[in-house]
Amino acid sequence: MSDQPFKDDDDSQDGSEELPDELSPLTPEDIEDAEESDLDEEPDGPHPAADDSGDLMDAAFSVESIYAELRGRAPETRMAPRLEAMRLAMDFLGDPAHSAPVIQITGTNGKTSTARLVERLLMAHDLRPGRYTSPHLERVNERICVDGEPVDDATFVRVWDEIRPYLEMVDRQLGEQGEVPLTEFEAMTALAFAVFADAPVDIMVLEVGLGGEWDATNVADAQVSVVTPIDLDHTDMLGDTVEEIAAEKAGIIAQGGFLVSAAQRPSVAEVLLDRARREEAEFRFEGVEFGVTERIPGVGGQVITIQGLAGRYSEVALPLFGEHQAENASLAVAAVEALLGGGEKELSIDLIRTAFEEATSPGRLETVRTAPVVVLDAAHNPHGMRASAAAVRESFDVRQLNIVVGILRDKDALGILEVMREQYAESTEFETRLYVTASTSPRAIPAQELADLALTAGFDDDAVEVHERIDDASVAAISDAAAREELDAAVLITGSITVVGEARVLLGQ
Repeated sequence: MSDQPFKDDDDSQDGSEELPDELSPLTPEDIEDAEESDLDEEPDGPHPAADDSGDLMDAAFSVESIYAELRGRAPETRMAPRLEAMRLAMDFLGDPAHSAPVIQITGTNGKTSTARLVERLLMAHDLRPGRYTSPHLERVNERICVDGEPVDDATFVRVWDEIRPYLEMVDRQLGEQGEVPLTEFEAMTALAFAVFADAPVDIMVLEVGLGGEWDATNVADAQVSVVTPIDLDHTDMLGDTVEEIAAEKAGIIAQGGFLVSAAQRPSVAEVLLDRARREEAEFRFEGVEFGVTERIPGVGGQVITIQGLAGRYSEVALPLFGEHQAENASLAVAAVEALLGGGEKELSIDLIRTAFEEATSPGRLETVRTAPVVVLDAAHNPHGMRASAAAVRESFDVRQLNIVVGILRDKDALGILEVMREQYAESTEFETRLYVTASTSPRAIPAQELADLALTAGFDDDAVEVHERIDDASVAAISDAAAREELDAAVLITGSITVVGEARVLLGQ
């Protein structure tokens, strides 16, 4: 092995760094596995990989032990924004952040779905994408995908073992400078870049963890910068106004790059435009240069027509629910048009149809059971909950809706619940019952406390049930829906992605 495991011929350039929207906690099983592995006794030992027979048992165990090790690092919430630590890590690793062109995605909601749609479009064009998103629903491998699939356990373990000594050197140098060692998200992002360079991939699709200017992914320089709708979220770190948040997210717009933005409030659009002009980047906005011109909801999703930057793409089947997913699709098309032809070359309609007919977005209005219908949808801020409610009303013809909800403490729980009361409890379309619960995350709001907030938000006391555990809440909600003789009830499991992820495992997905 050379001194630097991943080397790119391009000169390294400046970027920026920060953190993930929500970090999924270790499950009790993960903790038990970590305890059994005697990590404390041999913290520096190599991790076993798959043997020649292809048995991944040891590797699967090692993935969890690596994640436990990463979780032991400091979270970004406990440190000031910085980028130099990631630049130092890239120097030690041979700059894998510049091993392939980049489409980088920021915004408040819709980042992961948009990234997955971009990935499908690239694959339809016979390109090999590497996709980095956060957080994960079930296993940490989901965050790093190559060619549409989570990186396999053996590769995850092998690449981590290759870069770990270099990251330890970075940690020591940071310590000598009085800096915090690489954080959990910085180390995970370094691993993602290393996996992509090792593959290698043709294009990197990077979802910003949080913000933009100081996000760890921003050590890469995006050829195309994508901004999904911006709203209030993470105000304690990003700013109290949408304009302040937009200024932080605009930091991903690279010199000479290409900005593709969702429709934004005028004041937010102006912030993005100012940054694009300063960076001499081209810019295109949904609703001006591109967007959805026709949308027909149906069973299993919707059929849409997209006016792209260079062409019009009609009658495209999208197996995802909601107007917001159609908008994400148009954003993905514009981003790929910008990358592959500078926004001036029309894509093949057949390739777009092929790409989108196989599109999935786990945990985003995902139907996981029928009779009764059970839908999973992560919505961890008021803006996301409003979009979710509109899609539920449009896509599911039911009279009773049992909602299982859990929210993390650093989210606007009262705001989320107020939207739920307005969109569901006060709706004439549904009879709504709320099953309040909590995930196993240490950041989860306790069920009784969340129930009290639901009452403050305006829910009737007799319409709220409290269940300390997600499994109990889910069973109660599903059993009640199944008991309806009219067969007109459904269950929505929503709130934080930790809730959706745990429910997804419980329901056998």
